[in-house]
Amino acid sequence: MTVKANAAEGSLAGQLLIAMPGMPDPRFEKTVVYMCAHSNDGAMGLVINRALEAITFPALLEQLGIEPATPEVERIRVLSGGPVETGRGFVLHSRDYRRESTVMVGRGVALTATIDILRSIADGSGPRRHVMALGYAGWGPGQLDSEIRANGWLNVEADDDLVFDADIASKWDRAMAKIGIDPRMLSDTAGNA
Repeated sequence: MTVKANAAEGSLAGQLLIAMPGMPDPRFEKTVVYMCAHSNDGAMGLVINRALEAITFPALLEQLGIEPATPEVERIRVLSGGPVETGRGFVLHSRDYRRESTVMVGRGVALTATIDILRSIADGSGPRRHVMALGYAGWGPGQLDSEIRANGWLNVEADDDLVFDADIASKWDRAMAKIGIDPRMLSDTAGNA
């Protein structure tokens, strides 16, 4: 998938999608998705609160033949970015790292999907803050908008702490709290007034 950030009015690029408590798709239950692109052509984002337990960052580097030069790589978790192209890697990161292939997505957040960023992270010259994910969440034209209208998702402005914080277990609750919503008070069915 080619990622193009869309600054058009109504775009959710640079925002967080928060799965509603009644999310019918178990792959997205209690997920928080950082939206990288959203336009009339479709949408693309990365789940930022679901770790892959079977893959470690050092093992991924070893598989790619990259020798880590810093012990920091031991603490980096690999996330399940979504169910599409699960073998493809993406790094959401702070804007202090920029290459030709880097896409500026939202305020303070960029996306790079090349092996060069993994080398930079491994040798300590990478971005100050980053999230590594395999796979992505993708929606066809109008699909995400339909899911939002069907009460599947909420959205909120992204902030660096929610995006990059290593405490992934609490991200869904913190994202809900950012909107000022107690998840226990939400209905999982849409209605009309």
